[in-house]
Formats: sequence, structure tokens, C-alpha cells
Amino acid sequence: MKTLQRSHSCGELTVQHIGLQVVLNGWVGPRRDLGGLIFIDLRDRFGVTQIVFTETDVVLHKRAEQLRTEYVIGIKGTVIARGEENINSKLITGEVEIEVNDLVIYSEAQTPPFEIKDGITTNEEVRLKHRYLDLRRPEVQKKLFVRSKAYHIIRSFYHERQFVEVETPVLMKSTPEGARDYLVPSRVNPGKFFALPQSPQTYKQLLMTSGFDRYFQITKCFRDEDLRADRQPEFTQIDVEMSFVDEEHIYSIHEELISRIFKETIGVELATQFPQMSYDQAMKSFGSDKPDLRFGCEFVDFSDIVAKAEFKVFSDTVLQGGGVVGFTIPGQGMMGRGAIDRWTERVKKEAGAGGLIYIKMQEDGPFCSVAKFLKDTIIDEMVTASKAENGDLIFLLAGPKPQVLEQLGQLRLMVGEEFGLIDENVFKPLWVTDFPLFKWDTELQRYHAMHHPFTSPRVEDSELMDTEPGAVRARAYDLVLNGSEIGGGSIRIHHPKMQQRMFDLLGIDEKEAEDKFGFLLQAFRYGAPPHGGIALGLDRLIMILTKAKSLKDVIAFPKNQRAQSMMDDSPACAEAKQLDELHIKLKRIQS
Repeated sequence: MKTLQRSHSCGELTVQHIGLQVVLNGWVGPRRDLGGLIFIDLRDRFGVTQIVFTETDVVLHKRAEQLRTEYVIGIKGTVIARGEENINSKLITGEVEIEVNDLVIYSEAQTPPFEIKDGITTNEEVRLKHRYLDLRRPEVQKKLFVRSKAYHIIRSFYHERQFVEVETPVLMKSTPEGARDYLVPSRVNPGKFFALPQSPQTYKQLLMTSGFDRYFQITKCFRDEDLRADRQPEFTQIDVEMSFVDEEHIYSIHEELISRIFKETIGVELATQFPQMSYDQAMKSFGSDKPDLRFGCEFVDFSDIVAKAEFKVFSDTVLQGGGVVGFTIPGQGMMGRGAIDRWTERVKKEAGAGGLIYIKMQEDGPFCSVAKFLKDTIIDEMVTASKAENGDLIFLLAGPKPQVLEQLGQLRLMVGEEFGLIDENVFKPLWVTDFPLFKWDTELQRYHAMHHPFTSPRVEDSELMDTEPGAVRARAYDLVLNGSEIGGGSIRIHHPKMQQRMFDLLGIDEKEAEDKFGFLLQAFRYGAPPHGGIALGLDRLIMILTKAKSLKDVIAFPKNQRAQSMMDDSPACAEAKQLDELHIKLKRIQS
């Protein structure tokens, strides 16, 4: 079979090419047989060009009658102008077509299980089963083209700034990172296992002790955890570490990077300097450590106003250290009782709140759902504090902190989506800083690292590590964009004694620390520079850039909600011989 060497793509021919002999290759799309004329939309990754077969060449016309959707063909022909009534203004190539004089059928195709076009409503499982077909659709390809362009921008950006790209191992030692490891048995070391990296954290710190100064890598990471729309068992991150830096240095470089990615991929100009907000302020104002700043509805704490109210739900909550907190929804003051009842049930079910209290701002004055338990003066004070105007609605929750803040944060996001307060064309980046170093685990009755055990405490808080660990702030920071965490990092501990002190507070004794992290501690003993870094979630960033609904939309071959690949049926059972070689015996699995 001969191969026609492509002269142009299916997305570039215009009236400037009229009269030119061209060769195109691609997939057969919609076909229209008008008897003497056969029109076909020929598609490749660059676009679509209409081709036409006439009866001038009877043999060629007969062969064209065989063509069906998704056949792969090559054609040679002449670029001609379309009639004015047939111009397709939606296509770059819409003013021309190719009159074919040669045809090669490279391969035939069965009828696909769904149409190869944008906007289909086919079940996701079917599309994932036939992902190679789903990837032919232009809207899917466009997302991956943005991803490819981002790779190029990222690498160019770091190389321009004298970063060194280093590949770290994919087979490593299992270390506690907060999620389950994927384990890989070693055939030549019976009974021992590698782990797939949750991140290259220890390796990039070792590179700093080795004097590499500035490192980056676009790397695969693996976490064996339950999936959500923004999670996959294997994901890609932009991994960075730098020596002799502080937080502001890391902020400024990555503000440049994110701004450049946005400008060069989707043509959006971001602010040159991103705002910063402490973790405490983010929780108090938005009930989330990744607040979506595209809309308002900032929280107002009414606790002091209602502390001595006769309404026990309020006063007892405040007395017990809880809070009464709310936010204003503009223009919803006429909401009916039935609609508010539905909001009450929703916030109970989805956020775990105990109930919902409201104040309607009406022309004849504010109406409060618990007015019979509150004095008018208290309601008036609450309205003044909220800065609500006539026609607005105030939602309030009462309960123990920080739960009530988190519940209200979920309610705020529901409200923003329901009432169209979120502008999808706006991008609001934010640095969230000063995270707690430790998080108390009530079930295990011990502290966990809020980020990871290599994060440095703020110098002014280090004395609290022995007396009040929960009050210690970390030199940690997250980069948040439109309510999603797209990156996180910290200034690291680089002194062995401070690192051991951290391990002690986390319940990791000297022997366990030596077993799991001895190589890192030993490296520190030979002189380690102060260093810090960040990891940016590339999949999540591309998801935001392309306005995708799920990470699966921006990954070529993703897993489903059960961490399975529908296309190649993985994970799959291993043969008994393979298990024997790995010295593995399976437990009986209950069906």
C-alpha cells in the first residue's frame, strides 16, 4: 500500500491555497452522498477540511462510495472555492474544499460505540472503555494540547532561571506521607518491597544537600486513596526545590510561572503579585483553607453580639467556645419558606450542620427566623454588622468551631454555584500562609504533621513546640486558584536536631526515624543549606485552564472512580507463577 505524504493539515487551507495541489491524511467524518457528488469531512488533530468526489473519475467515485465513518484515508486533490451558499464560517477551512483525484484507504473501521464529535452525552464508563476513540474528539484533544504547551512553557521557564532538571527514582522506600503507598514486591529481595513515590520529597532535599541549588522535575506521583473528581491514583506534579531562599522568593518565582502559563496557553493576564492570606483568616472569612475569591459572601462573626442573648442556641454555643457565623447573599431576600427549608435540609445532609437560621432584608424591616427568641436590638446589630441591604438574605449557622466554619464554607460554595455568583472567566490566585504545623488526631490521640514532617516551624513559634504544639505555625504555604489547591510547599528543616524534635512530637522515635529517614538525617549531618520548595499539581492546573469538570478530562488515559482502567482492564490478576517468583501468597478474597 502506498502512503501519500501529507502536504498540509486538515486545519490550515484557506482561499489563499485555491488552485494548489495538496495531500491530506485523516479520519472520515460526516458524509453526504448527493448522487453525483460525495462530500466528506476529513479530520485530523488540526481541524476539518471538506473533500469532494465527482463522477468525472468513475473508478475513484466508486471507491469513495465504500468510505464509512472513521475510515483512515489519504487523498490528493485540488483546492477549490466553495459556493457562497456552502461556506462554513465556523471553520478556518470553511471557504474551500478539495476536489479529490487520488484516494488511498489505509484502514477500514467498525461503527464506533459513540459519535466522534463534541457535546456527546455518552456514559463516561463507555467512553473510558474506548478511550482511544474518545481521544479523537476535538474537545478532548484541545485539553491535551494545552497540557502539552504547558509542559514546554514550564521547562523553558525553569531552564531560563538556571534550574537543573533531575529525574528521581520511581522505585523507592516506603515513607509515611499521609496516604497509602502503592507497594512493589522485589523478586530478588524476597519479602521486601519498594514503594511508588507519593512525592520526591526526600530526594529533592538530598539534591539540595548535594549542592544542586535549584531543582525541578515534572514527575509522576502515586497515592492509593479513594478517588474524587479532582483525584487520581497517579498524578503529575511540578516538583521544585531551592537553596538559600525564603517564602517570598518562592512566591515571586511561581507567580511569574503561573502568570506566564496563563498568558501563553489561554491568553489571560493575571496580576503580577498574588495576594496572601493566613490560614486563620481564610478559615474565619471563608471556612476553607482554599477559598474561592471569585465571589463575595465573606463571613461575619456574630458571636459577640449574641453572647448574652436569651436564645440559648446562640448564647450557650458562644459560652461553650463555639460561634454564630453567617454571610449575606445579595438579592435573595424574597426567597420563600419552601426554598429556605430545602436549603436547610441540604446543609444538614451535605455539610452536617445542625440547622439553618436566616434573616430576610425586607422593605418593612428585617425578618429573622428566630425573632421570637431575640430582641429587635440584637437583630438590628446583626444586620448592621453584616452590611446587608434591602432585598438581601443572611444565612447563619451556630456550632462548635472549627466545624461551624467549615460547614458554612460548604454552604457558601453551594450558594455561589446555585445563584450564579461565580464568574467562570475570572481567575483569582491566592497564597494561603501560616498553616498550623501540627494537627491533632482525636481518634489516635496524637499529633500529625499538617503538611509533612520536614516542614520548618516559624522561628518565633519554635519555643512552643514543647509546651503548646497546636499553636505552632509552619513556614508552609499553599497556592490556591478559584477554590482549588494547585500547589503546596514549605521551608524545610535542615538541622538534624530540629528534625528529630519534629519526629518526637509526631510519635516517631529515634529507631523508627533512623529506619525510615536515616539516609536523610545522615545527609544533614554533612552540612545542609537552608532550603524550601513547592509542588504544583499539573493535572489540576490544566483542569482549571481548560474549564474541565474532572481530572479525567485532562489525562490521556485516566482511571475511573474505582482506580481501574476500563480500557485495558487493569489492575488484573497475576499468574500463580508470577506470585511464586515474588514469594507472595494471596489471602482468600471474600466475594
